[in-house]
Amino acid sequence: MARTTNLSRPIIEALYTEALVLADEVRAVFAAGVREPIAGEDAFVRLALSTEGLKTTTRMMHVLAWLLNQRALFSGELSEMQVRRHGGLPPDRSADPAQLALLEPETRELIADTERLHQRIARLDETWRQNCEMASPVQAFQDRLGRELGRLG
Repeated sequence: MARTTNLSRPIIEALYTEALVLADEVRAVFAAGVREPIAGEDAFVRLALSTEGLKTTTRMMHVLAWLLNQRALFSGELSEMQVRRHGGLPPDRSADPAQLALLEPETRELIADTERLHQRIARLDETWRQNCEMASPVQAFQDRLGRELGRLG
């Protein structure tokens, strides 16, 4: 099936690799949230790590799922219609500034990196969906009908 957008396999593969690396960093940083508290550790910091860790992990899973759907589309495992109906990128839940303020600068930067990647993927998803809508069968039929009527008139 012909693609209706300028997304290419190399773009998707590069983003997928970037997302995998970022997801691994997220896992490494937020895995500390499942350990026993260290003596003297602030409960508010621990809560911020848990809350923002869940949001960040979810964000990365959404990004990876979107990229996997695009890869499946390129390989013919999913149809364009399936991806259009069920492969959209869910909206992001941004980090809470009050929670972020409790975290280390490196953790805040990692969270910001995941938000930026989600924003990039969201722009790609939006553009891809707009292109799909413009290339719908109904639109194609209307365009063809218009061309035929234009030749008669």
